[in-house]
Amino acid sequence: MPSVISSIKEWPSWLRPARIHIADDTHANEKMINLNAVVAKKRPLVYVYDLPPEFNSLLLEGRHYKLECVNRIYDDNNITVWTDQLYGAQIALYESLLASPHRTLNGEEADFFFVPVLDSCIITRADDAPHLSMQEHMGLRSSLTLEYYKNTYTHIVEQYPYWSHSSGRDHIWSFSWDEGACYAPKEIWNSMMLVHWGNTNTKHNHSTTAYWADNWDKISSDRRGIHPCFDPDKDLVLPAWKVPDAYVLTSKLWARSHEKRKTLFYFNGNLGPAYPHGRPEDTYSMGIRQKLAEEFGSSPNKDGKLGKQHAKDVIVTPERSEDYHMDLASSVFCGVFPGDGWSGRMEDSILQGCIPVVIQDGIFLPYENVLNYDSFAVRIPEAEIPNLIKTLRGFNDTEIEFKLANVQKIWQRFLYRDSVLLEAERQKTAIGHVDDWAVEFLKLTEDDAFATLIQILHYKLHNDRWRKQVRHNKQFGLPHQCLVSTS
Repeated sequence: MPSVISSIKEWPSWLRPARIHIADDTHANEKMINLNAVVAKKRPLVYVYDLPPEFNSLLLEGRHYKLECVNRIYDDNNITVWTDQLYGAQIALYESLLASPHRTLNGEEADFFFVPVLDSCIITRADDAPHLSMQEHMGLRSSLTLEYYKNTYTHIVEQYPYWSHSSGRDHIWSFSWDEGACYAPKEIWNSMMLVHWGNTNTKHNHSTTAYWADNWDKISSDRRGIHPCFDPDKDLVLPAWKVPDAYVLTSKLWARSHEKRKTLFYFNGNLGPAYPHGRPEDTYSMGIRQKLAEEFGSSPNKDGKLGKQHAKDVIVTPERSEDYHMDLASSVFCGVFPGDGWSGRMEDSILQGCIPVVIQDGIFLPYENVLNYDSFAVRIPEAEIPNLIKTLRGFNDTEIEFKLANVQKIWQRFLYRDSVLLEAERQKTAIGHVDDWAVEFLKLTEDDAFATLIQILHYKLHNDRWRKQVRHNKQFGLPHQCLVSTS
């Protein structure tokens, strides 16, 4: 991928044009050396750091189970097998950036710098991997992960000149863990954080996970600094990874009408210690799922009791569904609550065309700081859980139709189509095979999760105030109407 300022001499041979016409060939060799090659590049331009293997490939190759840490594997016939790995979005994002026309190999022309630390692999290896010592981390994977990011920071500052251009404000880091960038080291906090958990710490100002090894409360401020988990002015919550499902697309569950959605409210998931096989910790889901079940549980708890306000058209159950996707697609409203930090319930709702009902105070969801959530979702304060169903019954048909229509307009932004299509092309080229999921994804045309990220970076490129003080010599030719007024 040649830079816009690289000469023909620097291009790989397979990228060079077969013939180059030079009118005066008296000094042809000299001109060939100095000839600048101009290629069409799309801003924003993103430089992806090439890090030592300890930050990515060693973690990948050393994983204990083949389905961990990756969004796909291959069978004996080289056929793609997608995984339901919760942290698969990190790999999907990384590969999309590497193959994107927005990628540049020239850091001097870059608008953003992506740092590919695969913390999704540390999650599944920190407890017993030989080269990941927990000796100095009190058994906390959160502390070990902070050290990984700190070591990465030290590497790029020592080996590259780009951090100092903006004190890291044009750098992008990916945190796939349950609580996102809560345990980011203080040295990198100027940067943009891509996370699944947008906790601003305005209400829940401590570690919200019930899993002790991920708790970050005990990490000293000397290492972590004092910062929230998420800053909506600079950070972004990305959708979680969901397995490409040809059935869901062909069935068009996301497009099901209001008339076909007979259940008013639906939530299926772990409801805590009051139920068989429930998580034993009272702090799980910050107690939100437990309060919901206490009021509206539709399955008997350990004492054989239903929720105090249980209703026929309200399903709140921990019992595994035989057809989860159809159950969501048969509901008007679907619950979006935390687990140990983020969960994938927002994506489940949107991809099945259900109106998300969000209950998690002060915690942002995917793109919530850039999309108008009021147009397609409902937010209920945690204190108002007992009034949840009363509130939902208060929406009239017109309001419901409006929100359902908007869910249908934006659902593809919660899907990693770009990554799936890259894999479809690989599959077709390598073995001449096209799976059903590839056929269905090729029919999709709207902006997906990766395109949405690029659009947000494009907006930030021209509207982040700090850019007015650095690299002010760049001319982008952006139409005036695309700029935010500063008056």
